[in-house]
Amino acid sequence: MTAEVRTRVRIPLRLDGGAAVDAEAVTFRGLADGGEHLAFVLGTPGDVPLVRPHSECLTGDVFGSARCDCGPQLAEAVRRISETGGYLLYLRQEGRGIGLYNKLDAYALQDGGLDTYAANAALGLPEDARDYTVAAQMLAALGVPEVDLLSNNPDKAAQLKAAGIVVRAQVPTGVFATETNVRYLRAKAEQTGHTLPGLAS
Repeated sequence: MTAEVRTRVRIPLRLDGGAAVDAEAVTFRGLADGGEHLAFVLGTPGDVPLVRPHSECLTGDVFGSARCDCGPQLAEAVRRISETGGYLLYLRQEGRGIGLYNKLDAYALQDGGLDTYAANAALGLPEDARDYTVAAQMLAALGVPEVDLLSNNPDKAAQLKAAGIVVRAQVPTGVFATETNVRYLRAKAEQTGHTLPGLAS
């Protein structure tokens, strides 16, 4: 299935109290899941742009929840991509694809001692339901066949490669560990191979 650009509009962004960044928001038609995913063009993309597929996290991105590292990762991505030129792909995959209410149900189970993946499993849900097919479609529609991938998640690189996108390099994000989210980050490092130095046992 082929996607195409639907609309482009300029939006000044200001994240996490940082300086304003000028961005171009791009919408699409024909995405595989029918979702309203966005691409933000930041800076002046080169031949091999820096790209971050960022899964929506309402609690972290908007409300600054300290239970995850999503908000700091989003702010970092906007800053770094703006400096080098590239694309932020904002994917509507809340809670690693399980949705907002299920994510909050999983939080309640985590409060009882389960880690983030075990909590999803206890709810009868996948540990990680995200599918990056739409990210590959968005890049193809933007005319981007090769990227430097800003991510600690090896599954993002594997899925993009399988969908035909060349990943020249995987560029790690910062590690935003706090007392509140360190157990969550350690689970990502130990169970799904995220590149988070100092957190895997």
